[in-house]
Amino acid sequence: MAFRGWRRLFLWGRQNTLAKVWRSRRGGVALCWKRCCHWSTGKSLDPEVRAFLEENTEVTNSGHLTPEIRLRLLTPRCRFWREKPDLWPYGDPFWAIYWPGGQALSRYILDNPHVVKGRSVLDLGSGCGATAIAAVMSGASQVLANDIDPIAGMAMILNCELNHLNPFPITIKNIINSEAGNWDLIVLGDMFYDEQLADGLHHWLQKCIRIHQTEVLIGDPGRHQFLSHSIRNELHKVIEYSLPEYTRQENYGLTSSIVWSYQPSNSLD
Repeated sequence: MAFRGWRRLFLWGRQNTLAKVWRSRRGGVALCWKRCCHWSTGKSLDPEVRAFLEENTEVTNSGHLTPEIRLRLLTPRCRFWREKPDLWPYGDPFWAIYWPGGQALSRYILDNPHVVKGRSVLDLGSGCGATAIAAVMSGASQVLANDIDPIAGMAMILNCELNHLNPFPITIKNIINSEAGNWDLIVLGDMFYDEQLADGLHHWLQKCIRIHQTEVLIGDPGRHQFLSHSIRNELHKVIEYSLPEYTRQENYGLTSSIVWSYQPSNSLD
């Protein structure tokens, strides 16, 4: 099975499984920066996992919206682009794809560093870590990357190394539905692929805004699951980017991606 078939499983099937994992891993995250799970370069990486990731991903900065950022991704030159998905020895590598929503968020932050400069930023569902990296490059005072996949956490460290950055704190626990953390800005991309997960995000983000006046930016190319959700009524388009041809081909004809500002008119009680 070619990787295009694997990608189809990501987009239409296996994301349902990932959504169930997000929903099941409730709470349990440290809310203080110093208490968050912190991965340090080299020291916390399993040597075998590091070697596997380095062997089976390609370092690239082409085909996406942020050529300033180098990333380890699955590309047509990688073995697992052609192999059957079940041969990948770890959880499905959603992190190894630079999704359109994350690309738009990262591009926006790099072009508008004032959005993050001197601020604390949570990158929710961070994946490859590109948006967190963009926030560090643009002068954020604190960055926390969050993804429930521990392999994604390891990949983020490798991507920090590629971009000559010290690793930022990374937590691999589900923080949705936990106590609202005190961040200046929350960014999240491509996470509205399951209605129940979207409902949880909607509720939790409203709580963060109500309690801490947190600003929220969402990256999404306008997939049906996103535009049909009630959260769409609370969004304001910030900017729309035309996607590079490579990204279009790998996302079934999506031609653009949008950064949305989440501004709920009514906070939860």
